[in-house]
Amino acid sequence: MDFKNLNDIIDFAISKEIEAAEFYEDTSRLEQFSGKKQMLQEFAAEERKHEALLKDIKTGSIGDQLDDYEFKWIVDIKRSDYVVAVEYQPGMAYNELLMLAMKREEAALKLYNELLEHAETADQKKLFKMLCQEEAKHKLALETMYDDFMAEMGD
Repeated sequence: MDFKNLNDIIDFAISKEIEAAEFYEDTSRLEQFSGKKQMLQEFAAEERKHEALLKDIKTGSIGDQLDDYEFKWIVDIKRSDYVVAVEYQPGMAYNELLMLAMKREEAALKLYNELLEHAETADQKKLFKMLCQEEAKHKLALETMYDDFMAEMGD
């Protein structure tokens, strides 16, 4: 990853958020069960929020929102560290969909942490800390859903 300026970094991050949203949107159309379909659409909506946030940052219309962002420590229960990456298959089990989403969020978090490590300005650092926190929230939510589901199944 070779970026010349903050706009290049933001463009890259936008492309990753669009890619994630499109994946979840496309996947939701392949699912027959409304519960899975809705869950995937919710994942897509979260990625679209990130896309919009990044676009707002790029146009300069979000300065106050980024300044007012409240950073909090998000616990990493590391459940995704112990599940295998799976490829999407229409009709796959609920827990497999959660595993797939956990691994995707884990990869996004890793990417934003890498970008944070290479950030050169305070604004870049703040942007990537915020994105790391957002991805960490998603990852934790998915891991918790996975744990709850597996507990219900007796695991």
